[in-house]
Amino acid sequence: MGQIALEGMEFFAYHGYYDEEQKIGNKYGVDLYLQTDLHAAGASDNLEQTVNYETLYNLVKHEMSIPARLLEHVAHRILEGVYQQFPFVQQVKVSVSKFNPPLGGICHRARITVEKNKA
Repeated sequence: MGQIALEGMEFFAYHGYYDEEQKIGNKYGVDLYLQTDLHAAGASDNLEQTVNYETLYNLVKHEMSIPARLLEHVAHRILEGVYQQFPFVQQVKVSVSKFNPPLGGICHRARITVEKNKA
């Protein structure tokens, strides 16, 4: 087993519980971690035997472009999308952060993290 990670992805998106948040938008960060077998790709140097980072990034970018009320929902969609695109992945962990959330005070980011093992 091994880990593939895309860390520090940033997007401007329109997520939020309040209607105003979905109109104004905000900056978000996403960190994604996958557990999968990397031995075949390591031995063969063949991209088809592993996760394509560009495909993975575009999956996250697509899900971030669809407005949602809750960060938990966005993270769930990303997680399920990874399993659909790459069924051989054994575990997915995704964190979604909202920068400077409107809480009435100083808060650099609000972050949620979800993790799922393949059943």
